[in-house]
Amino acid sequence: MGKTTLARLLQPAFEASLLLEEFEENPFLADFYADRERYAFQTQLFFLLSRYRQQHQIVPETLIRGSLISDYSFSKDSLFAHLNLAGDELAMYERVHTILSGNLVQPDLIVFLRANTDVLMDRIAVRDRTYERDMDRDYIDRLRIAYERFFAEYQDTPLLTLDTNRINFVQNPDDLTTITGKVQSALGVLPRQPELLQVGTRLPEANRAVFADGQRRLRDFQRWHEALDEEKGFLQDLFFNFFCLTEEIGELGTVLAGAWRDQTLGQQQDRGPALRDELADCLAYLLKLANDAGIDLEDAYLDKMAHNSTREWRS
Repeated sequence: MGKTTLARLLQPAFEASLLLEEFEENPFLADFYADRERYAFQTQLFFLLSRYRQQHQIVPETLIRGSLISDYSFSKDSLFAHLNLAGDELAMYERVHTILSGNLVQPDLIVFLRANTDVLMDRIAVRDRTYERDMDRDYIDRLRIAYERFFAEYQDTPLLTLDTNRINFVQNPDDLTTITGKVQSALGVLPRQPELLQVGTRLPEANRAVFADGQRRLRDFQRWHEALDEEKGFLQDLFFNFFCLTEEIGELGTVLAGAWRDQTLGQQQDRGPALRDELADCLAYLLKLANDAGIDLEDAYLDKMAHNSTREWRS
């Protein structure tokens, strides 16, 4: 009962895609557990390149379609390297890791499942992987300590630490519900809902559902633009993107002026596709502006609309 199990159980609640670590594909892994010193470098380098391939190819494509839950983070790969490598091998690994990590999308949240060594050994025995049957307890203890130290100093992304010694999210639905709520809270989903639901009582039922459903589409789009800008080398500058937005609004105005002219003259011309394209361009630069300013546009929109729903509007 560990990170892969929890990732699978959380997937339906977040309607997310799933990305799992590929252990069985590493041809050096069984040899590593038999002779760690001899096969550590080959094993570690294979894992590094395999995880990079997954993260670089699969993650950006998946985030375009929606959310993603993974049972591992690329950043923790170096933790194992520092535990298993030394000297020139460790230096070589660090050079490769530094080069590769700069090209990857950072997660919104990392969840660290903390447990003591005895619990970890029990869980290893339960999952009964062939190459783990002779697992050295001292190695697992050193690995646990390394994880604790790693996440004690971790600051790259938001981090949620869960003590899993006395919970069973597989057999106890309440434990899973509690963890799901903590993850949602850490992502900024749950804390907003009670207020929005209360405000929403003054709105039609359909509108209230928009505030309460917890979907995060605009933030996903903002993240996609961040990744796209970095990959393509697009300029990420507040004022540059503002000027681009004003240009797109001008083009939108041209299309709307044409539609108004057609209406005035009684002409029939389908300007829908052009209007659709210009609105999409305007939204793209609005999202990029929000990124440049460090603003979660969806949060800002929901706050503003929640406020507007309680205002008294003059006729």
